[in-house]
Amino acid sequence: MTPPFDLLLADDDIRLVGFLADRLRRDGFEVRIATTGRDAIAAVDERWPDLTVLDLMLPDMAGERVADEIKKRADLPIIVLSAVSEVSSKTVLLQRFAEDYLTKPFHYAELRARIDRVLLRLQDRIPVQEIEVGSGLRLNLRRREALVDGRLVHLTPTETRVLATLAAAAGSAVSTERLLARVWPGADGADPVYVWVTMRRLRQKLEPDPGSPRFLHTERRGGYRLGVAEPGATG
Repeated sequence: MTPPFDLLLADDDIRLVGFLADRLRRDGFEVRIATTGRDAIAAVDERWPDLTVLDLMLPDMAGERVADEIKKRADLPIIVLSAVSEVSSKTVLLQRFAEDYLTKPFHYAELRARIDRVLLRLQDRIPVQEIEVGSGLRLNLRRREALVDGRLVHLTPTETRVLATLAAAAGSAVSTERLLARVWPGADGADPVYVWVTMRRLRQKLEPDPGSPRFLHTERRGGYRLGVAEPGATG
């Protein structure tokens, strides 16, 4: 691994998170701590972490609800901590939102190994902190902001998720179906018009001329692409 990565530890056990934060910082990670579900969600809203280590037994909210709120904002990796060790519970959590599951009590070395493994496996899903798309456009997805010719533009959570999915494709086209699956997972009646409307709104915010886009392209073979215009791309 190549730290630093930004980790969020969400657990109301002050002694445990203090110990983990100290060890992880010594290992080169940036670490933020939340002791309630609301604090964890607020921390994600302030800046997207590369990974969240989430205890299921928080004092104000169920950990599952916190995970759902995090996933609504972006497809961010989550490692679950729980005292429940039943295989059925692990299976449900891994299917729903968790990249990994660690049963308490555990050793620091095991947590660190799982963090490294998840980050390595999911690098393409971790939002890049700052992206220079082309002359005149820079994206800071963790802060849900864009600089358009030096002008600050705020992005909605949905707009940010679309841009993060496009950015992860590294200039390749992303199909409408994939955008629906990544940006609106589990939504009842998700329709391609969701994608079209969001792309239209993003072009109005980010493009100098929305009618002739430089950065957000519709591909002739289907899908959308983020990047400087290339031959074969259309508006």
